[in-house]
Amino acid sequence: MGWNSWNHFQLNIDDATIRAQAAALVKSGMKDAGYQYVVIDGGWEGFHDAEGVFHPDPKKFPGMKELCDYIHSLGLKAGIHTSPGPTTCRGREASYGHEKQDADTFARWGIDFVKYDWCSGDEVYKPEEMQAAYKKMSDALTATGRPILYSLCQYGMQNVWKWGAVVGGQVWRTTSDIQDKYNSMMLIGLEQSGLEKYAGPGHWNDPDMLEVGNGGMTDDEYHTHMTLWCILAAPLFAGNDLTKMNRATLEILTNPEVIAIDQDPIGVQGHRAWQEGPTEIWLKTLADGSTAVAVFNIEGHPMTITANFKELGLPNTLQVRNLWWRRDMGTLTQTLTVSLPRHGSVLLKVKPLQTESPAKPR
Repeated sequence: MGWNSWNHFQLNIDDATIRAQAAALVKSGMKDAGYQYVVIDGGWEGFHDAEGVFHPDPKKFPGMKELCDYIHSLGLKAGIHTSPGPTTCRGREASYGHEKQDADTFARWGIDFVKYDWCSGDEVYKPEEMQAAYKKMSDALTATGRPILYSLCQYGMQNVWKWGAVVGGQVWRTTSDIQDKYNSMMLIGLEQSGLEKYAGPGHWNDPDMLEVGNGGMTDDEYHTHMTLWCILAAPLFAGNDLTKMNRATLEILTNPEVIAIDQDPIGVQGHRAWQEGPTEIWLKTLADGSTAVAVFNIEGHPMTITANFKELGLPNTLQVRNLWWRRDMGTLTQTLTVSLPRHGSVLLKVKPLQTESPAKPR
């Protein structure tokens, strides 16, 4: 969990912006909710000097180690973005030919997270060399001796979920870039169906960063965004301007019961259990033996949806809690009926009714 600069700021970042976002992560309560990484995405890059040492843009980032030290002083972790190709996706300097030196530089700065974005990789590598290119940086990061989370970003090419862990990745992007639009978000989220067997503790499918709070969707759609990402056990990286969040955005991003579904310790990625027309129901097994249930109304108008427990493979009688409302709904038998707004969702936690044990003979 953390925050990444790209979705809102893109290349328009500098030292002051990153410090302000890091401070807001703490002040807003997001750090206490579990967000810990502050990832400096594209826009920080400067140049490699004659000795091959990577320098940040001196006009925007006069001291990257000092910035990382500040992030660490807040109890947070620092992340950075680069590419195995010669340039990033926006034409900035990248790491091709400097992998070991760049890894050493990142470790010296105090980086805790590296997002390695394919970008111009196909200019210098053949398709069959992609895995080796990612392994090269993984080995370089490991050799530094510093624990650095390694995030592969190559948009799901070559079924990365099948080999991402083999080349040292802990997280790998499974899709193209998300946009702050409902259709983009839902398409990306729902196409994770079938990838659940490749996810688990230490190796996660990543459907891209959150757009919550960036203004392109309604609050109901942002609730759906968060619901879908949490049922998927997806990495949660906020991508909004944390210094200008309204209350609705903060509540969506920090609901502790919703986040607990995403961060459940056994790390099961949810799966599609039922689909009919514009409605879908997804299930996610939880560590305490209960089940998270996400119901989605994909239709463009309000709908009432009834779910049959037997059809979902759930026990006939369930104790139900609405996690967005943070309120128990009581005990339900056979079916559950919910009314949802257009593009709305509900996230529930259900568990079998606990019956009394038979009395033991005296």
